[in-house]
Amino acid sequence: DEIGRVVSVGDGIARVYGLNEVRDGEQVEFSSSVKETALNLENVGIVVFGSDTTIKEIDFVKCTRFIVDFRMRKAILGCVVDALGVLLMKEGH
Repeated sequence: DEIGRVVSVGDGIARVYGLNEVRDGEQVEFSSSVKETALNLENVGIVVFGSDTTIKEIDFVKCTRFIVDFRMRKAILGCVVDALGVLLMKEGH
């Protein structure tokens, strides 16, 4: 697994050094177990969809080789999902 380091974090963006082979839209995992998505590959910017308070400078971050792909399907119609497609609330609850 390719592992990089957080060099800065703020305003919902974590800047990471060392993930030379990360792909656009790839899910990455921080040492705090937070999973986020790589979007800016020139400088490896990771969009932090939740709170960035658990991500610290010098934390490790690794590639997962999983491209975030959210496809609409009947099973989730009427449900509440987060930005990564994780089911938060089922229909009728």
